[in-house]
Amino acid sequence: MKATAAPPRPAAVRAATPRRRIRLRPPAGSGNTTVLIGGAIVAVTILIALLAPLIAPDDPLATNPSSIGLGLLSDGHLLGTDEVGRDILSRLMHGTRLALLVAVVPTLAALVIGGCIGLLSGYAGGWLDSTLMRIFDVMFSFPGILLALGIGVALGPGITSMVIAMVVVTVPEFGRIVRGNVIALRQEQYVEAAGALGYGHLRIAFRHITPNLLGGVAVFATLQTGRNVILSSSLAFLGLGAQPPTPDWGQMLSGGRALLVTAPHVATIPGLAIVVLAVGFNLLGDGIRDRLDPRSRTSRAARGGPRPLWTRWSRS
Repeated sequence: MKATAAPPRPAAVRAATPRRRIRLRPPAGSGNTTVLIGGAIVAVTILIALLAPLIAPDDPLATNPSSIGLGLLSDGHLLGTDEVGRDILSRLMHGTRLALLVAVVPTLAALVIGGCIGLLSGYAGGWLDSTLMRIFDVMFSFPGILLALGIGVALGPGITSMVIAMVVVTVPEFGRIVRGNVIALRQEQYVEAAGALGYGHLRIAFRHITPNLLGGVAVFATLQTGRNVILSSSLAFLGLGAQPPTPDWGQMLSGGRALLVTAPHVATIPGLAIVVLAVGFNLLGDGIRDRLDPRSRTSRAARGGPRPLWTRWSRS
């Protein structure tokens, strides 16, 4: 039997039937504007670091005394040349590797060391907590850059000594944050219930408390990475980082001081790269924090905050 088509509905029925509206709704898990901008900056930087040997127009170590301080858009040198005739664009691309290395590695090392110390201090309490916190107070009494500078001078110039100095400066910050969260989580009912069931301290600390620390610690680690970009560049500017002729943004900034009057772009371009990368990590951390903290989302909505950049069609 042939299927018969349904008769058309009268116009009155069609008019009374509510139409399904199509509206824009952000996709599940999408970040807000801050996350997208910060993530884009960091992603582009990582991509440049990976492809630097392939896309760099020139050898970052090749010098040419006859083309010192060439301006922007010069023939064969898009961003000009530095104080010894090296291509700035090539050195900037190769320098992204070292910039990411000395920003991310100290953050991860300080996260592990400071996180373990903070977890032990907050969970154990008592005299151990007091002793560790007094040590952190002594370290906090020194400005971070001065403490890192002193450690770097004591260990000598080089990437390894710079990373060690940055780790030592950053460990107390992670320790303080983890300790405060552990003290708050230790009072939760599920932690008390785990203790009442006879679970050991290690199991309670690492299986019941640590997973609830990861969100806040990850946000702070992202923000700290942005600060480490500035700190590492400052140490390299003072001569405590990578030594010439290794491409390093702080070192490029320091070398460009001699041409500030005749060729200011030699120092300005690496300075802008440092600022952009630091801002990218900070925007990424701020955006992640807003996504994880319901109170931040509520306050942003009350202020009429920015809408997501990416939306999709959905029916309701």
